Amino acid sequence: MNNTPLPPDNLEKPDHDYLSGRVLRIGTRGSQMALAQTNLVVEELKKKLPHLKTEIVVILTSGDWKPSHGETRLMESKGGKGLFAHEIEERILAGEVDCGVHSLKDMPSKLPEGLEIKHFIARGDARDAFVSKKYARLEDMPPGAVLGTSSLRRKAFLLAKFPHLKVAALRGNTPTRIEKMDQGQVDATFLGVAGLYRVGLQHRINYILEPDFFLPACGQGTIGIEIPTSRPDVAAIFDHINCPETFLISIAERTSLQVLDGSCHTPIGAFAQIENGRMTLRVAVAEEDGSAFFADSIEGPVSSFEDAHLMGKIIGLRLKPRLPAGIL
Repeated sequence: MNNTPLPPDNLEKPDHDYLSGRVLRIGTRGSQMALAQTNLVVEELKKKLPHLKTEIVVILTSGDWKPSHGETRLMESKGGKGLFAHEIEERILAGEVDCGVHSLKDMPSKLPEGLEIKHFIARGDARDAFVSKKYARLEDMPPGAVLGTSSLRRKAFLLAKFPHLKVAALRGNTPTRIEKMDQGQVDATFLGVAGLYRVGLQHRINYILEPDFFLPACGQGTIGIEIPTSRPDVAAIFDHINCPETFLISIAERTSLQVLDGSCHTPIGAFAQIENGRMTLRVAVAEEDGSAFFADSIEGPVSSFEDAHLMGKIIGLRLKPRLPAGIL
């Protein structure tokens, strides 16, 4: 696979149908975050293919939070965070939309047959942010203080470092979770830095947790574009905006998750960086209560899908024998 975006004046034949009038239908959830991310993709397409016509199709998904759901965590047995994508994927496979735009961290490591995510715009900030009205820093929270999150990774990693704190489930989109915190439901929360910027709430960041201290989720900050494997015409469109570095990072992180048989709803962190052609990939797994923590890292040259896939596979295979049965 050629991961280098094609220049606008080097159009493959499959593009011409879209560029001559056909509308590219892009499926997305209707949340403020999802629409902001989809608009970022559309903006990139317009830069490279100014004559391309697009239509954003809003699709209600099973994972969308409603007040009647309370703070019940999405059950992995019922699809986990994959419920954020299920209906969009059905519409793609039915040919009702041509692609879907997703927060990559919400996507299962194994996709339905016939679908793929191999196109990404440049990754945003992958780090977590500490957000609170009551406390300036995480370290200021006293014993028994409550941090709200529905992320098992955030819960497990927090309790591994601060076992004196309490964790309560907190669901809803980013503005909703902040509103619940402001109303006193919890004392603090963790939110993705990239997401806060995308919805204009970056001013609520108390401080940012560095990956060395708090490893981000696999795919955090990354926007992935899901398309049918049978649609080279759609792939050719997104080749123009595919970010090669984000592609390699995403493949490595998601491969490590696949090898560990994990998902976006298990206590796993995975974070890759590339500098001067070399990738550093760190992966960590924790018990949900923070009582055990396992981590590993790997470094090596990467320039292709195969290189990135191998990095993720190696670190996953190294970590897996060290994990207690049932941790995932």
